[in-house]
Amino acid sequence: MKKLKLGTRASQLALWQAEWVKSEIEKRNPGMAVELVTIKTTGDKILDVPLAKVGGKGLFVKEIEEALLDKRIDLAVHSMKDVPTDFPKGLHLAAITEREDPRDALIISQKSKVKSQKFKDLPQGASIGTSSLRRSSQILNIRPDLKISQLRGNLNTRLKKLDEGQYDAIILAAAGVKRLGWSDRITEYLSPEVSLPAIGQGALGIETRIDDKEINDLVAFFDHPPTSISVRAERALLKRLEGGCQVPIAAYGEIKADNLNLIGLVASTDGKRIIKDSVAGHTDKAETLGIALAEKLLNMGAWDILKGVYKTEPPMQGGAY
Repeated sequence: MKKLKLGTRASQLALWQAEWVKSEIEKRNPGMAVELVTIKTTGDKILDVPLAKVGGKGLFVKEIEEALLDKRIDLAVHSMKDVPTDFPKGLHLAAITEREDPRDALIISQKSKVKSQKFKDLPQGASIGTSSLRRSSQILNIRPDLKISQLRGNLNTRLKKLDEGQYDAIILAAAGVKRLGWSDRITEYLSPEVSLPAIGQGALGIETRIDDKEINDLVAFFDHPPTSISVRAERALLKRLEGGCQVPIAAYGEIKADNLNLIGLVASTDGKRIIKDSVAGHTDKAETLGIALAEKLLNMGAWDILKGVYKTEPPMQGGAY
């Protein structure tokens, strides 16, 4: 029996995702067994500090990538929104899976006195839990009266904190909530006009060693071209802006026929300023479109926001900022 080792984080959601990848591989390859190898990442170890203050990139993938390079595992599965745009030498994304719901989801506490089930009707000063600067900046731009409180931990931990009455509502990625079968907890799906999703949100990435042809061929069936095209465009924008978790950057691509429409934004952390625009073009120009949209955002003033975070020269050469 051929055995493979699949690296994953140990959270309930990460294990669901890894179990799904495992089952799909074994289903298509009778006689093959996939063993899950759980790996604790930096992001899993630091739970009492906002991610934006931890800094750096790859907080949820670095240790898993080290295991790949050391050949302790054969492949890894990640939430695409956690994957940096640059890979260690020798590693790459072999496949991007079909996207689950990319939207953010609002979940209002069942103990809260909030009567309305809509974001726009939340009472003045309501407490909203989120760990994401991207979410909080967009929410504050629309509702500066709301109180944003830090929310860290696995998905089930976050829901528990909500149920304990620590927040009036929390905002999570809808994809994770739906994958774990908790869709009934969702009060409202936030439209991209309210909260533009994180780059790659809702999709999974299969990471492998570039030179491991057998594994690359094995997982090729996971790749979903429409999702892959959209996510690669989003990631091209992120790479051009050298974005990390310290600054609110969002992008979302949608494909209709052979055309890709890509929306992107850069926001100040307090939500007082949002630079937002879109581009459209043929799907075979996906990454070029992502870079072009990043340039548009920079030319509209996004660098004024970014420089306060990077405290350095513009993150790229050429172009007007």
